[in-house]
Amino acid sequence: MKASYDVLGLMSFLTAGEPEVRAWTIKKGTKAPVAAGKIHSDIQRGFIKAEIVSYDDLIKEGSMNAAREKGLIRSEGKEYIMQEGDIVLFKFNV
Repeated sequence: MKASYDVLGLMSFLTAGEPEVRAWTIKKGTKAPVAAGKIHSDIQRGFIKAEIVSYDDLIKEGSMNAAREKGLIRSEGKEYIMQEGDIVLFKFNV
């Protein structure tokens, strides 16, 4: 699948919460607000920031709380270009 995504110029980011973990497909080079719009147009419209941790950091630490305590979760703004394997919580206000 990775080879197919590369050929098509696609990548995935993840969202995680109590009910589920989900992968979202976007084009490489997509900025955070546009990625948020893949989930819902209201999130893109009211985008404030994205709280991001890398997949590798989350697996290493074992939980979002542990990653936060180690300072591995960072806030990114509207110009952030999403990276393969980002795990993101979008903050928005509509």
